[in-house]
Amino acid sequence: MSVPPLSPSSLARPRVLLLGALVSGALFSLHAGCGGDSTPPESKQIHVQLLAFNDFHGNLEPPTGSNGTLATVGADGGTTTVSAGGAAFFASHIEQLRAQNPNTVVVAAGDLIGASPLISGIFHDEPTVAVLNQIGLDITSVGNHEFDDGRDELLRMQNGGCHPVDGCQSGTTFPGAKFKYLSANVFTNTATRETLLPAYEIREFEGVKVAFIGMTLEGTPGIVNPTTITGLSFQDEADTVNALVPGLKAQGVEAIVVLIHEGGYPANKSLYDGCQGVSGPILDIVSRLDPEVDFIHSGHTHEAYNCVIDGRRVTSASSFGRAISQVDLVLDTGTKDVVSVEASNHIVTRDEANPTVDTMVKDYATRSAPLANRVIGRTPVDLKMPPRTTIPAGQSGESLLGNAIADAFLEATREPDKGGAVIAVTNPGGVRTDIPAGEITYGQTFNVQPFSNSVTTLTLTGAQIHQMLEQQFQGANTRILQVSAGFTYSWSVSAPQGKKVDPASIQLNGVTLDPAATYRVTQTNYLAAGGDGFSVFTQGQDLRTGPIDLDAFAAYLEAHNPLTPPTDKRITVIP
Repeated sequence: MSVPPLSPSSLARPRVLLLGALVSGALFSLHAGCGGDSTPPESKQIHVQLLAFNDFHGNLEPPTGSNGTLATVGADGGTTTVSAGGAAFFASHIEQLRAQNPNTVVVAAGDLIGASPLISGIFHDEPTVAVLNQIGLDITSVGNHEFDDGRDELLRMQNGGCHPVDGCQSGTTFPGAKFKYLSANVFTNTATRETLLPAYEIREFEGVKVAFIGMTLEGTPGIVNPTTITGLSFQDEADTVNALVPGLKAQGVEAIVVLIHEGGYPANKSLYDGCQGVSGPILDIVSRLDPEVDFIHSGHTHEAYNCVIDGRRVTSASSFGRAISQVDLVLDTGTKDVVSVEASNHIVTRDEANPTVDTMVKDYATRSAPLANRVIGRTPVDLKMPPRTTIPAGQSGESLLGNAIADAFLEATREPDKGGAVIAVTNPGGVRTDIPAGEITYGQTFNVQPFSNSVTTLTLTGAQIHQMLEQQFQGANTRILQVSAGFTYSWSVSAPQGKKVDPASIQLNGVTLDPAATYRVTQTNYLAAGGDGFSVFTQGQDLRTGPIDLDAFAAYLEAHNPLTPPTDKRITVIP
């Protein structure tokens, strides 16, 4: 494995100076001692290396399929794919890059846990935290998926302790993360600006202070279960950073790094170390950041890019541990500011595994294997997952895997004593990966639905079901709900928002829904609480909670083995 170096580095060692934020009303700080010659030293430049990644999502084993490759431009100018990722290989790359500069800080931009494969998710992501401790992660911002199991579970990830339900699964108390979680824009009290976790951490290099600010996706409340984040306020990312700058400068900080769980979308996905036609929320955020911000590492979109936006270097390192952004931050000991920022993205090739991390991952794999490898069904065709928020031209947003899951939800709740459902839906973001043709294992179904949401049934009117379908279209985002057999409708590409779905096309078993009639509809508790912007579900009546979504799907596959491919054409798209 060959890793190209960046600029030569000073041999100064970093020290933690301050971890700052109002956390439950108290300023938590670590002050390093001062002293030395009163004569100002001669100004010089220091090279600080940042090794940045994002959206790891508990991928301890090498991810498979399209999740385990990165596209790149080959020697002939054509696009090729490279196998990438796996925690042991990731650790080896970090180790080799770190060796190039003792002034190295390993940082991340959120979603390191949550929506994880079974090897980590079954143990409440404690294995991923343990592996990242071993790799030497220093600082990370909090992503939306860190809130999947609520604020208390996130705090347990930081501080340690046994799971409140499953206890100490490893036989000893979970020690928590050695790295620091930062989240400047998640407030427990907006009036006093108290934050759930620290807003920033300051590191010092030969007297030059560098502040790392952690930012969580402002839109988190719309994509996690609202009941798990009660009492938290998620504020605008750029406004929050800008409000912190004066206080940082008052502490002598001139160098500022932002780790933000929001990102962009490059037009050319084969340029993993390039920046061609990047669009998305990151552009607006960076344009509004205070000029004092020197570098931004981003995430959330699972893309890889290396850009200069509004005069600032902005990077993102794909997802699942497939890439690392290597950043050379040049500091001046006289001005205490950043002189220049250069970066390059590296693919985490599978050349050499770190033996310690490899052993850890194999141990977790062994412990989870009996459950993961149990065959529960078979499918004669590939079951493809639905598109998330962008629907390809000519497609309706329907998928075979989404249909199968909706059918499973309906079967689990159809009987009167189990909910009396006549329609079932699931959100596309809750379906995480494909199932290829052949045997289906429990581990595969876990990877498809790793959130442990409960299947719930409630009553909606026909008019509210129409509203539900219209709420699939939210500005630039289109989230097509996957629907159960017998439920059909059509939507129009050209129709304006709010009038995408013709009410006459909404049918159940060939009969048009009556706007005034009531229907029992099954979904997950995530949707029932208004997740993904489907607020209409919060108006539902007579809610009844059923099994975990994973259990409902697994039972369905076992009962229908081999699986008859689900019917399609439930959703029709028209011009």
